[in-house]
Amino acid sequence: MITVEEHLSRIVGTVRRLPPIGMELLDAQGCVLAQDVTSEVALPGFRNSAMDGYAVHASDLEGAGEQSPVRLPVACDIAAGNTQALNLAPGQSMRIMTGAPMPDGADAVVPVERTDGGLALVVVSAAVSVGQHVRQAGEDVAVGDLVMRDGTRLEPRQIALLSAVGTGRVMVTPKPRVVVISTGDELIEPGTRPGFGQVVDSNSPMLTAAVRALDAIPSRVGCVRDDARTFLSTIESQLVHADVVITTGGVSMGAYDTVKEVLSRVGTMRFDKVAMQPGMPQGFGVLGEDEVPVFTLPGNPVSAMVSFEVFVAPALRLMAGRPQYETSLVTAVATHDWATPPGKVQYARVVLSRNGSGHPSGHPSGQPSGHTVAIAGLQGSHALGALAGANALAVIPADVTSVRAGDQVLCHPLGPITEAS
Repeated sequence: MITVEEHLSRIVGTVRRLPPIGMELLDAQGCVLAQDVTSEVALPGFRNSAMDGYAVHASDLEGAGEQSPVRLPVACDIAAGNTQALNLAPGQSMRIMTGAPMPDGADAVVPVERTDGGLALVVVSAAVSVGQHVRQAGEDVAVGDLVMRDGTRLEPRQIALLSAVGTGRVMVTPKPRVVVISTGDELIEPGTRPGFGQVVDSNSPMLTAAVRALDAIPSRVGCVRDDARTFLSTIESQLVHADVVITTGGVSMGAYDTVKEVLSRVGTMRFDKVAMQPGMPQGFGVLGEDEVPVFTLPGNPVSAMVSFEVFVAPALRLMAGRPQYETSLVTAVATHDWATPPGKVQYARVVLSRNGSGHPSGHPSGQPSGHTVAIAGLQGSHALGALAGANALAVIPADVTSVRAGDQVLCHPLGPITEAS
């Protein structure tokens, strides 16, 4: 039996960041930039008004106030999008809209709220300083600035900046294409009523959804029978358009564990018992000319989901050019006792709650904590009801023999943390 760390280390040491490809900017949302981007333009590209108001010479408004307003003739209007070069003479003003280019000579903008809004003659009741309400050319980004680094994930904010500096196409690490295969003679497709001895395939829909939630690209191949030739043909056909393959089922010690039987013949695949609960039987290796990583996960649905979180998700992030972990473990206080398996890391399905006061509610340890944790329900590796009700995995080390009320435990969030009632 090997440790969780040993199995994960082998996986992390094998997978590689996918080769970069060029993509249109909007298509690259969620991908990781694979090269630095510098700006060929300035932002803003010209001096412009930050307010609707009047472009003025600040010196013309010295002493202006509610009791001593200043009157200025309005030479013209300047709309956003104006491309005509204008010049403002001393003693005049120009009505200007937000984002419109400042006329030469003007050095400030009076907000319309500090005027009477006049069209031919404006009455100004406030002084302004030089540069007030004016956006200077290049104050945000200068020509030649490094605006985004290799390794930046492209979310809406980043796409806005790249668009603004004129980038229409980017080199990015693509999102991994992940094929999900469920195996087992007992499986039937979701949406059909099972007969005696039949089981609706929940693993491949669950893992397909998990891949999609991780912002990778899933492809589901469900309900492959426990037949060596059929399974081998299926996986060979899928390797040509996959960056990763995930299988579930057929990796334990049973007489019909086809996945293990077929893939054990491939020298790059390795099957181990990992000291964890649930999810002990694990397999990993690479297949095909392109050395596609293949994860063979247990068939019990809870075991499959825990295995995905612990082993597959970190690998997919690395392949996408992202950090191995993007969320931190949360320390929480157990609200009750529960048993742990000796010598194995336990991934208990739990409800993680935020304590609004940040203080304990009479737990025995007396240690303050902002979070509490409680077992979600039945902890069997088949128990989907408890899995669906959980929002975290409590990670209990292999050398811990039991969890007691008041103990502090580390939790791996699976979703939003609930507010304690």
